[in-house]
Amino acid sequence: MLRGFTTITYFAEDLEAAKAWYTELLGVEPYFEVPGGYAEFRVGDYLHELGIVQGGWAPHDMSAAPGGAVMYWHVDDLDASVERLRALGAEEYEPKTQRGEGYVTASFVDPFGNVLGVMENRHYRDVLASVGKGA
Repeated sequence: MLRGFTTITYFAEDLEAAKAWYTELLGVEPYFEVPGGYAEFRVGDYLHELGIVQGGWAPHDMSAAPGGAVMYWHVDDLDASVERLRALGAEEYEPKTQRGEGYVTASFVDPFGNVLGVMENRHYRDVLASVGKGA
């Protein structure tokens, strides 16, 4: 039934500030935009989609505390990623946590109230190696 990750969306009251923040974090510009409402980035080895949506379009109360599911993005160096997120003004949501051998996570709240998870994940590296993209 579930064939693969397609798009994750984060919401921001200030779409232009969010676009600038994520452009800085990711090192790439959005590849698709709906003026005044949506910006989408291609991210990572499989070019997954990260969409930033104008807060007025959110199906939930933007002033509520962060919550819901945490999407973890694989990173090659968790410590460097944690420091980069802090340097860009993200606030720690969950500290660096060992989840098992080869699995370490952390999560942050971006300046727009979204939870952003980062993870070193040995299975991710195994999948990359199995499809010839290296580890």
